[in-house]
Amino acid sequence: MTAEELKSGHIFLLDKPLDWTSFQAVNKMKYKLKREFDLPKKFKIGHAGTLDPRATGLLIVCCGKFTKKIPEIQDAPKEYWTEIKIGVQTESYDTEKPEILHQDISNITEDQVKEVLEKFVGEIEQKPPVYSAIKIDGERAYNLARAGEEVEMKSRKTTIHYLKDITIDFPLISFTVGCSKGTYIRSLAHDIGQELGVGAYLTQLRRTKIGDYKIEDATDQFLSNDFRFLES
Repeated sequence: MTAEELKSGHIFLLDKPLDWTSFQAVNKMKYKLKREFDLPKKFKIGHAGTLDPRATGLLIVCCGKFTKKIPEIQDAPKEYWTEIKIGVQTESYDTEKPEILHQDISNITEDQVKEVLEKFVGEIEQKPPVYSAIKIDGERAYNLARAGEEVEMKSRKTTIHYLKDITIDFPLISFTVGCSKGTYIRSLAHDIGQELGVGAYLTQLRRTKIGDYKIEDATDQFLSNDFRFLES
């Protein structure tokens, strides 16, 4: 790999670790590339779709002239491996916040869960989580929420293409979900819990595909302090 090749355009497939923000991952890549290839200050680099800090998996980073591909990649369908816990909720809809509102799930059956999951396949309405990066009057929703302000999120349409590989081990339910751009899996987990009448939140999330790009082809080595691009 050379500086000219990077300027012409390159796509990196990252396996984002837990508790990294997408911004942190891109910044780490940018720093390493600029240092090792003596790239100009205005070298372009960006990711094609945010992953929450509490999620892992495929993060696509485009650099050079390939940053023009970002909108196209962002529009591609996504796939995630998902685990939710029913009978309890959190304010963030994931593990960022502590558990609240515990409820008895002894009457919930596997057939009932499968029937509820089936209801979410197709075009659905969902509200993004309050703890999300969506801007409200120029401010990130999660900043407003963490400051204790009341935040009203607007519903939006999204599409769940499929739910498959369902495993039920109460109180945990896991499945693979294929969905359109803009789907919040945390909201999906919350809404499934509401439909079951016992609440739920997202315990694990791993993005496995974006369009034709797969997690099997990704690596977290690019983020390692001792990884050298010049030696790869």
